[in-house]
Amino acid sequence: MKELPIRLLSGIVFIAVIIGSTLYSSVSFYVVFYIIMMFCLYEFKKLIHLRYNWIYLVATLIYFRFAALPLLSADYFHFFLIISLFIPFIYQLFKPKVSLTSSKLGHFFLAISYIVLPFVFLTKIPFINDIYHPNIIIGIFVLIWMSDSFAYLVGSTIGKTKLYEKISPNKTVEGALGGLVAAVAAAFFLSNYIDILTTTSWIIIAVIVVVFGLLGDLIESKFKREAKVKDSSNFIPGHGGFLDRLDSIIFAVPFVYVYLHLIY
Repeated sequence: MKELPIRLLSGIVFIAVIIGSTLYSSVSFYVVFYIIMMFCLYEFKKLIHLRYNWIYLVATLIYFRFAALPLLSADYFHFFLIISLFIPFIYQLFKPKVSLTSSKLGHFFLAISYIVLPFVFLTKIPFINDIYHPNIIIGIFVLIWMSDSFAYLVGSTIGKTKLYEKISPNKTVEGALGGLVAAVAAAFFLSNYIDILTTTSWIIIAVIVVVFGLLGDLIESKFKREAKVKDSSNFIPGHGGFLDRLDSIIFAVPFVYVYLHLIY
């Protein structure tokens, strides 16, 4: 019981930072999510035992190159980005007794694709016709939070059928369906206040968020199980790490982006 107030307080602070930075301006949105991305990358790097520290440089270059905050000219960015991406190959080439098929090299690109690229897609989602619409991002987070909350409530009360016991023994089919219903209901509500997207679009996004968010949750659970840890870190008191809180959104946003790109 002593952990409940800490969990509630840290959860409120986390949500306030997400909503506040997104609403304040596009710059604060970029900066805060860059910081969150770096925390997630740090946690994931520990999970897979990746020692390549230059991945932070590569992540920074990729993020800011595509997040429309030009720290350098595009030409310089392309140069540094290409060189940085190929540093692991050069390093492995000249390191004695190490093959280019080393799993560490694969882990490097896994971290880029699993953590960095989803955050790049996330920064693109609120821009429709080159206009910043922060409520779209907030709406997507609301769908995730509603889905997670009701999946837990339904699963812990009436859940009996295990969803994937081998990876996540606490998740149930009933809980997943409860989360889906809650997200669709939230989508109807959001469509009345965020009319840049139609009701149909919000419902489709809700389904995408729930289905792929659940897959993302299971994937991160498998990473943690293989690493033999309960949480990705303890950065968020009572909640674990940033990756624990964002595993669903990280896996879902690329598919949301693809959908929005198709209709706009």
